[in-house]
Amino acid sequence: MNRQRGPTHGQATVELALALPLIVLMMLLVVQVGLVVRDHVIVVHASREGARQVAVDARPGAARRAVLEGAALTSSRTSVRQSSRGRPGDRVTVTVAYRSMTNVPLVGLLVPDIEVRAETTMRVER
Repeated sequence: MNRQRGPTHGQATVELALALPLIVLMMLLVVQVGLVVRDHVIVVHASREGARQVAVDARPGAARRAVLEGAALTSSRTSVRQSSRGRPGDRVTVTVAYRSMTNVPLVGLLVPDIEVRAETTMRVER
């Protein structure tokens, strides 16, 4: 039995060819968002590690060392700032800023690098 092909022959192929680039771009964008969220979680953890270290250690640069050792952050893209360490019972604040690279193909060209920040305050120990 030979079926006659109507005017819609190949319609699904054309629709797929038109929609597929958009679908691929959206999936790459979702991957990039996941990578930025991962970087944010790492920065929050690094900020907590830095604040904990400053709360118990009075040496200069303790926060930066703790941030870079405790998290997988590139030092050239990481900025660590801490408030002055006071007497026991005072509060110390550590702020970590990290420039998250947007290097997923296609998305990296459309979206600039994103800076993620985290700030943690802890009480200074003895």
